[in-house]
Amino acid sequence: MEQTTNTAKPHPAARLGRGASDAMQHVVAGLFAGIGGLERGLARAGHEAALLCENDPAASAVLQHRFDVHLHDDVRTLKRLPKETTLVVAGFPCQDLSQAGRTAGIEGARSGLVGEVIRLIEAQRTPWVLLENVPFMLQLSSGRAMEVIAAAFEYLGYRWAYRVVDSRAFGLPQRRRRVYFLASLVGDPRSVLFADEVGNQAERGDFRSVACGFYWTEGVRGLGWAVDAVPTLKGGSALGIPSPPAVVLPDGTVGTPDLRDAERLQGFPTDWTKPAEKVARTSARWKLVGNAVNVRAAEWIGKRMVDPGNVCDYDTKPLAVGKSWPTAAWNVGEGRVKVSASEWPVLRKYQSLESFLLHPLTPLSVKATAGFLGRAERGGLRFPPEFLKTLRAHLALAKGEPLPRALTA
Repeated sequence: MEQTTNTAKPHPAARLGRGASDAMQHVVAGLFAGIGGLERGLARAGHEAALLCENDPAASAVLQHRFDVHLHDDVRTLKRLPKETTLVVAGFPCQDLSQAGRTAGIEGARSGLVGEVIRLIEAQRTPWVLLENVPFMLQLSSGRAMEVIAAAFEYLGYRWAYRVVDSRAFGLPQRRRRVYFLASLVGDPRSVLFADEVGNQAERGDFRSVACGFYWTEGVRGLGWAVDAVPTLKGGSALGIPSPPAVVLPDGTVGTPDLRDAERLQGFPTDWTKPAEKVARTSARWKLVGNAVNVRAAEWIGKRMVDPGNVCDYDTKPLAVGKSWPTAAWNVGEGRVKVSASEWPVLRKYQSLESFLLHPLTPLSVKATAGFLGRAERGGLRFPPEFLKTLRAHLALAKGEPLPRALTA
């Protein structure tokens, strides 16, 4: 079923016209700012933050040290945005949207934390809004979560576009897929998100020829496996325990990357999160890094906001409702459209995972290795044939045992 065209009246700022507003440096209000990934990337493109809002003490310690900006501690008590704000950015939690009511739009949005973003924008219609989230947002509650967000922005008169983007496109060996949703009252968001396209890229090598990453906390379900990259850095395991991915080097070495390299995989300088140790344990920094927005992806968006491009020639078709959403779509006033864009808008010079890692791996422990092998051997996930053999060899060496003959053949 085709979605009907948005008929809400545009905000008066739209009178500026696209030509006068598409290219500009923005004044940014960062909500759910984390450790400032979005804001740092945008700053590298020439935009300036006027407000950061974050309630996690460890993340706030990082923001306070790294940014000379007013810091507010809770979006729920934030009464208004700075009047000079032209761009609101937010990497909000999406899980609460699964409880959104059957009535979409702005009322549905108010059911969760994203409702705080909508509340502030409704009171002060900023020209641009940028949201970041996990692709799960597109499937959550059979697409209801994304319906709530899209309908709320349509109600408020915004044109919107979104695209799933892989951070490997920016030369970083981390397979990190994220949704970037851009809405505007005064410009065409497609000229930012859809002005670049190189097409999805093939894997770079295979097991044993390049370093590969995996999540040692998995084994039965999920498949945190990546070739010449680590899988998505994440805030922690299902139990809330920091869980860095493991890496297998071509020589058979198995270990977890250094926290400083994890920061670099997100586009931050080494020790960006060090100030968090003033209020939290060192292990808490893994959660901060895993929850952060990739700096290079934000910088790409920021640069395109300064220098919008022509929309690439994509195949499009009307977007069906009532089911999961595609990886790219837009509504610029003529109805919702599914777009054939890839997850690789650009192709920056890629640094292999093995050469990217500047610090030695921490050997994967006996307990972690044995646990993963036990789960993998009784589970149904598919791994490269030599992978589990390599882990068995690593486990034997970690225990100080001689390698079984089957592992030396």
